[in-house]
Amino acid sequence: MGAHLINKNWLTLETINDIISNNKKIELSEDAIALVEKCRKYLDNKLKDDHSPIYGINTGFGSLCNTEISKNDLEKLQRNLVMSHACGLGEEVPQDIVKLMILLKIQGLSYGHSGVQLVTLQRLVDFYNNDVLPVVYQQGSLGASGDLAPLAHLSLALLGLGEVNFQGKRTTAEAVNLEMGWQSISLKSKEGLALLNGTQFMSAYGIHSLLRAKKLSTFCDVVAAISIDAYDGRISPFNDLVHKVRPHDGQFITAKNIKKALAGSQIIEQEKAHVQDPYSFRCSPQVHGASKDAINHVQSVFEKEINSVTDNPTIFPDEDEIISAGNFHGQPLAIALDYLGIAVAELGSISERRTYKLIGGERGLPAFLVANPGLNSGFMIPQYAQASVVSQNKQLATPCSVDTIDSSNGQEDHVSMGANAATKVYRIVDNLEKILGIELMNAAQGLEFRKPLKSSNFIENLLKEYRTTIPFVNDDVEMQPLMEQSILFVKAFTIELKPIDFI
Repeated sequence: MGAHLINKNWLTLETINDIISNNKKIELSEDAIALVEKCRKYLDNKLKDDHSPIYGINTGFGSLCNTEISKNDLEKLQRNLVMSHACGLGEEVPQDIVKLMILLKIQGLSYGHSGVQLVTLQRLVDFYNNDVLPVVYQQGSLGASGDLAPLAHLSLALLGLGEVNFQGKRTTAEAVNLEMGWQSISLKSKEGLALLNGTQFMSAYGIHSLLRAKKLSTFCDVVAAISIDAYDGRISPFNDLVHKVRPHDGQFITAKNIKKALAGSQIIEQEKAHVQDPYSFRCSPQVHGASKDAINHVQSVFEKEINSVTDNPTIFPDEDEIISAGNFHGQPLAIALDYLGIAVAELGSISERRTYKLIGGERGLPAFLVANPGLNSGFMIPQYAQASVVSQNKQLATPCSVDTIDSSNGQEDHVSMGANAATKVYRIVDNLEKILGIELMNAAQGLEFRKPLKSSNFIENLLKEYRTTIPFVNDDVEMQPLMEQSILFVKAFTIELKPIDFI
């Protein structure tokens, strides 16, 4: 299996999923190497021939932008920048997201508009390929001048400073340099700024959450189909005719998925005593579909972002321009992340409503899905737990992008708070896995009471696999271990999916 070449080809969510799933190495293309070297040579010549102030290259940073720095201190300026900005707080960023940050930082620097040395970029490639993953913290970025604090922690390791995760243990970057035979990078002018300015913290969290959200949005359709059969629901709401006259893409795909999942079910085909189903069943195409459409929109925003240059200033060698502007501002991502959070939270919200109906003792199902309710509480309290997680998601879905706090003496007077939006979405997606695990556990239990009628082959086969670890509950047992196993099943099932609709 060949390495992934870093070049100007459009980097997609599907490509990233392929790189991650197959644990591919990466390497710089010849074109990328030429662009990086050309830009660095241009910048060196510019500083040799031109003594005018250029922000962040021979001036201070932020509100210190009018402070000129002597030529003798340009390299020290960049080192100081990285050290002084490594001010992260809170929990560690998961290592798979740190690795994604490195990949996206390499991509952004490879376009030849940032002025980094080739040796610096190659060391990032070495970090990626050898799983040298700097310790980065979740809090500290305002999502405006790029993700300054987390990217500073990422960049410390280039200087032989800070800590990294390597070969299953936490150690110092200096120790890894000794083990790998690497020299610490001496940053030249502009390099520290190129490393710290950029949206790779927000982008990595967003890409990670998008990959999971796309897979989970499909699995939501599958779980809904199982719940529909368990509840003895009707197939008519999923008829193509209904969705052709309201042709939202996500709605149409959801209806198709549910209909295919139920194809051949004896339960769905039997005559019904009821004319309609509750909205949480009947309107699942409209609700799941709206979330799918939102997820797809967010994907388009993030794919543009990860194929962009987001540091500052931006260098254009061919045009002889070095422009200080605002491509590092995270507002496009912040709003998209808030939108993604709402979309994912809604998938959990409607899932809990289906669970609630399944335990209500309706349509031939026993109260709380046990044969002897009263003596047994059955599935009463898993719904409580599910509801608490759904409520937390509703709170987490409150937007971050409407907030801003001045920084750097008012020079940075509007910030996106996209980094907080990014870490919130990660938690919302985690919570959706829990919510779906509980719905699946209830739906599988409910379907047992429909025997001897069978559901579709697709659902029967899925539940056969499910029952290898999560048994039918006859009488009260410890429920929490079963809930955890059901959540693990959701994780395992969805991780194998492609980030597209699979049915």
